[in-house]
Amino acid sequence: MDVKRALEFVDDLIYTKTGKHLNDLERQVFMGSWQGQTYEEIYPFNPEYVEKYVGYKLWQKLSSVLGEKVSKKKFRGALERAIERVSASENTDPPHKDKKRTREEESKEVKIKRVFISYRSQSPDFNLAGQLYEAISAAGHKAFMANMAGFYPQDRNPDTDWLSQIDLELQQCDYFLLLLSPQAAVSEMVIEELRRVKELRDSRRESKPIALQLRIDCPPNLQLNHDLRTYLHGTRQREWVSSNDTPIIIQEILNLLANNEDWGIASTEESEIDIVETFLETSVQSKIPNPKSQIPSPLPVAEPELPSGQVRLDSAFYVERIPYEAQCYKAILQPGALIRIKAPRQMGKTSLMARILSQAKEHGYRTVPLSFQHADTNVFNNLNELLRWFCVKISRKLRLHRQIDDYWTDTYGSKDNCTVYFEDCILPEINSPLLLGLDEVDRVFQYPHIADDFFGLLRAWYEEAGYSDSDSALWEKLRLVVVHSTEVYIPLNVNQSPFNVGLPIELSEFNQQQVKDLAMRHGLNWQANHIERLMSIVGGHPYLVRLALYHIAQQQLTLDELIESAPTEAGIYGDHLRRHLWNLQEHPDLASAFSKVVTSSISVDLESVLAFKLHSLGLVQLHGNEVKPRFELYRQYFGERLYQIKAI
Repeated sequence: MDVKRALEFVDDLIYTKTGKHLNDLERQVFMGSWQGQTYEEIYPFNPEYVEKYVGYKLWQKLSSVLGEKVSKKKFRGALERAIERVSASENTDPPHKDKKRTREEESKEVKIKRVFISYRSQSPDFNLAGQLYEAISAAGHKAFMANMAGFYPQDRNPDTDWLSQIDLELQQCDYFLLLLSPQAAVSEMVIEELRRVKELRDSRRESKPIALQLRIDCPPNLQLNHDLRTYLHGTRQREWVSSNDTPIIIQEILNLLANNEDWGIASTEESEIDIVETFLETSVQSKIPNPKSQIPSPLPVAEPELPSGQVRLDSAFYVERIPYEAQCYKAILQPGALIRIKAPRQMGKTSLMARILSQAKEHGYRTVPLSFQHADTNVFNNLNELLRWFCVKISRKLRLHRQIDDYWTDTYGSKDNCTVYFEDCILPEINSPLLLGLDEVDRVFQYPHIADDFFGLLRAWYEEAGYSDSDSALWEKLRLVVVHSTEVYIPLNVNQSPFNVGLPIELSEFNQQQVKDLAMRHGLNWQANHIERLMSIVGGHPYLVRLALYHIAQQQLTLDELIESAPTEAGIYGDHLRRHLWNLQEHPDLASAFSKVVTSSISVDLESVLAFKLHSLGLVQLHGNEVKPRFELYRQYFGERLYQIKAI
């Protein structure tokens, strides 16, 4: 058997089971291993990464589809046995007539649609979800109800089994129906669902599951956060206002399932590239503090605001990150400036970036915010795809109607093409400096075969501005803000990396004075012991602190009740904790590593890549090579649950 036939056979098996084809690096590892190459021979750029992460997951996949444990040295025999079984099965198929009947039966089965219904266990969401479930099932289709932001029924398996079932149902469904109420709109689990739906859809030829949104009692002025608006952009939607709408909506859904008819209207939310820009312009009354001004006095008490992503420019609950804002506002005025903002998730990186872009606009700059988190998976197939996407996105935002194909040739490499496109089509067309806000660049770290070249290009542009030659004036117009969640855990050429030049900003947690100031803004007259008790559970984490203050200010619970229920499913952090648990379940290597951390009474040593990824998720604190849980909240919650997640 030749390697190409073997690779095709394996790829078909994996696609049939998971809906995903092998990526380029997995194919390279498979072919090299088939030919007896070492990991260093297969991928000399970073053999350790390929062995411990790419290869590890590849052998997991093969073990699953071949039905027996395999490794790099022992997979050819298992593969040959699987091919023999398939050949034997084909030779014993029933006569031609029976085969035809079987195909007709399978054709009927294909017409059965699977619908994933995401809802909250509250009225009217729960009742409507139940009615939809019954109607879809009665019509002969398969429906699955998932209460993503509430408690799991008593007759269900433990949480990890429930999350595994959700994963399976998402992979199998044709339609993902989100019942979007104002409460669901602030759920981290809902955002995680939509992220996974997009990931599945991007990786499949048939572009499924198809996302549908049913808005439940949503006011016209409901503001969705950045991530939610992005994931819902372009999805079909309908409005539910009262029970009178129920039979109409049910019938429309049944028509859609039966005939693939259109359903509702497409969401009119802005495209991803416009989202942060709209956010920046939320209030014409908002003012960015002058970096030369004195530290502002605490803001007066305001109506409590439920945190849900970036903090609006006009929000009374934004805490100025002294001295970082002043440093950034000064830096962007410098020709060819580069600012690097680093912090774990939900620490306020995008909120700070938004304020930097807003400050730049006040100086007459053109600004383009760009999040790599929302790029389709195929964008990262190779460097050429990534750089074309990069140029098209920026051109569209700047309203530059250029045909990129006219400037993208096979004569030069993709980095040259991208550089020339900036020099000929972007920078000369604007009469002011251009500030690019590049958010979530960690996404590129996941693709080491393109990361070095992409980040090397950013570094080259930064250096172009300082060469004092004929092109320098052009590149001096470009200013960059690069936002990421963790250290760079892939090796980059030190002379080509943008992560060791420019202005570095590492956001820290709120201190006691900042938490006290926030409590005052919520109308809470807290003493030092109140602040200490809250911070003993969640530290100075901006999102978790604000969430606690919001619920206490709304008199939905007391500080004592919050502390007691915090590490439980019933607590206000249940949604936040379940999202982390779901992510850890998807990555057993991280789950196993974090289990060591939360079950140890002292700091532990972890491999650098695992430590960086856990830090990126915001789950641990790093002190050199020592790792410990970031908060007591995480130690208590995950210490009781992670033993259920076993690395294969």
